[in-house]
Amino acid sequence: MTNDTSTYADSAQVIDPVEDHSARNKLVIALLLVSAFVVILNETIMGVALPHLMGDLGITASAAQWLTTAFMLTMAVVIPITGFLLQRLNTRPVFILAMSLFSAGTAISALAPGFAELVIGRIVQASGTAIMMPLLMTTVMTLVPPETRGKTMGNISIVISVAPAIGPTLSGLILSALDWRWLFLLVLPIALGALALGATRIKNVTVPNKAPIDIFSVVLSAIGFGSFVYGLSGLGEAALHPPVVSPWIPLLIGAAVIVIFVLRQRQLQKQNRALLDLRTLSTKTFTISVVMMAILMMSMFGVFILLPIYTQNVLGFSTLQTGLLLLPGGLIMGLCAPKVGSLFDKIGPKPLVIPGSILLAIVMWGLVFVGQDTPFWMLLIAHIVLSIGLALMFTPLFTVSLGSLPPNLYSHGSAMIGTTQQVAGAAGTALFVAIMTLHAANLAKAGDTVHAATTGGIKLAFLCGAIISLGAVVAAFFIKKPDNHGMASHH
Repeated sequence: MTNDTSTYADSAQVIDPVEDHSARNKLVIALLLVSAFVVILNETIMGVALPHLMGDLGITASAAQWLTTAFMLTMAVVIPITGFLLQRLNTRPVFILAMSLFSAGTAISALAPGFAELVIGRIVQASGTAIMMPLLMTTVMTLVPPETRGKTMGNISIVISVAPAIGPTLSGLILSALDWRWLFLLVLPIALGALALGATRIKNVTVPNKAPIDIFSVVLSAIGFGSFVYGLSGLGEAALHPPVVSPWIPLLIGAAVIVIFVLRQRQLQKQNRALLDLRTLSTKTFTISVVMMAILMMSMFGVFILLPIYTQNVLGFSTLQTGLLLLPGGLIMGLCAPKVGSLFDKIGPKPLVIPGSILLAIVMWGLVFVGQDTPFWMLLIAHIVLSIGLALMFTPLFTVSLGSLPPNLYSHGSAMIGTTQQVAGAAGTALFVAIMTLHAANLAKAGDTVHAATTGGIKLAFLCGAIISLGAVVAAFFIKKPDNHGMASHH
């Protein structure tokens, strides 16, 4: 793998050692962080709004779910292409493309006359979001020297973990006073402001290299990841309404096409033409970190989807109460992230990741015991402890995973992490919802009340999450701090 590092020399002669670019770099990273926060917030903002939209647009729950599913699907399709985009285009045009797409999607959604237009708006929004995340991570890895990376990655973790966590709370607050269109109208000026600032202030911090794009890989990636995520989200739906076509069909087609995609990339990377360079996976630390992130995303999205269903349908909370229940955890995660980043720079990943994974497992096992009268404070504490556990893991995992790669693979590494997060998030959501619905339906048939059946379904879904969380505990012991193989020389 290291023999390939030479290509990096010409592809990203980024920083002239004589000039000090620290002020410019700080500005670029700050702008990217703010923009990324705005775009990621939108991934989870729709969850709480679905009941409102069903009433306003006259659609079923399964149709409404598409507003979130379409967003994740688009992310899964677009992210694999970003590794290619980031290598071949400069920082500024990529940023302008991402924020223009996001702003356009937000405007379409705000003005959507009906459901179809709203879904289109969400898809355009998601295309921008998908480009933004790998752009942020690759730029940070290129500009920030290894010894202070933990701290900067801590700020990225705020964006990646807190934005989705406070999405439902913000959504609940806005909807308690305003129409659902305000979810987009309030974001639009911020997005346009970030676009204007970035267009005028962002400097190009990488030099692109020319390489042809393999159209066949783009098609394979879109069909493979798209069908796979579509199949996963269909599994949850199928539990509610038997579909015309079994969700296993797109799932299997997706899996088969992903295999062809992988074989194609392995062939292309010999000529440095891969759309998604899989040599990232030959680094053991990177692979273990990505597996662990997949487990975290499954658990996190699963809990995000089940807790509101449980609090509203079983305990009878309002959307605002549910939003407020989830708020302290989201804020604590945000406050912990920079601290965890600084600690990582001092003590490395293991002392953070191992306790974090144990906290995650304890909470997931604790949630198996929720009942029809579980008090508010117990759920609040569980969510706060879960958030602390996730905060202890996210920053070290992002830093270790990308830090263990040679610089010429950063963009592919961040695209790989982004793809994994979307697929794992969709898988977690689908799995938890499917288990909950099927088990609840069986209990209802057996004569349980609606509340008891729903509680039983949710408990079984949490049990499944608890078992998955043990995988993170095992993986945590294998995470190592990367030796910065000659990377400091690039700074």
